[in-house]
Amino acid sequence: MGTTREQLLLFITTPLYLIVIGLELFLSKLRKQDTYSLKDTAQNIYFMLLNGGIDLAFRIIYIGFILSYFYDHRLVEPIQNPWMYWIVLLIFEDFMYYWLHRVDHVCRLFWATHVTHHSSPKFNLTVGFRSSVLEPLYRFVYFIPIALLGFQPIDIAFIYAATQTWGILVHTEKINKAGILEYFLVTPSHHRVHHGSNPKYLDKNMGMFLIIWDKLFGTFQPELPAEDYQPIKYGLTKPLEKEDALYLVVHEWKSIGKDLRKKNLTFKQRWNYLFGPPGWSHDGSTFTSDELRQMEKGNRLP
Repeated sequence: MGTTREQLLLFITTPLYLIVIGLELFLSKLRKQDTYSLKDTAQNIYFMLLNGGIDLAFRIIYIGFILSYFYDHRLVEPIQNPWMYWIVLLIFEDFMYYWLHRVDHVCRLFWATHVTHHSSPKFNLTVGFRSSVLEPLYRFVYFIPIALLGFQPIDIAFIYAATQTWGILVHTEKINKAGILEYFLVTPSHHRVHHGSNPKYLDKNMGMFLIIWDKLFGTFQPELPAEDYQPIKYGLTKPLEKEDALYLVVHEWKSIGKDLRKKNLTFKQRWNYLFGPPGWSHDGSTFTSDELRQMEKGNRLP
């Protein structure tokens, strides 16, 4: 299920991606920077194809039935002015995506899906395609309030795809700061922080298009100069044990299962292993982002 608008967006963005990725690759080779690897890029494409396949298969359900049901039972009528309609939709969609993304980071059940996007130790434009494979199965839930407010499901899907284009293009080290845009848009500098596994940078800068949500809700962290903080280390706080095709997708689910099978756990402890923040442990064997930040302040990192 698609629209002419989405087909046009795909027609425009496909050559755009090829051009900017080619330019980034050329500059990396010219400057002898280790920005790309064949293995990592292949993994990014693999995740993109898995995510795209699931989204395409599930699309008719969440657009044609679920979101359409809530649109048919909307609380208010659609905004009549087309400019205002699309501007308000953009703001609503980006706001709801912020909360989707934030929950993906603070609840281990959803982190198990989102972790794939953060598993690359590289940071380049193709990492933007390293999708959270199973996210299309629940992402639509966050868009239900938008449908209830009088926005057509197919328009919600389109504006998500449009902002996702921006979200892909900020995966680069080739742009330092973006001037005045740093105040209200998500920029490459902001998103480099988001992909950092340094304690200060964990779970920061959750926005896709607008950075204002992070500034409003306490998850904003600017990229710090080298003299003030250590260089950004991309990837996970704990490297993956292996990187075969299946393990890349299911490794955190396997870890959850292993934790839930531990003996003599209380109901609350089992609940926290499933719904608590990633890294939570009942015995201090692993650490949450907040715990790692506190340990960093006291120079007690494991």
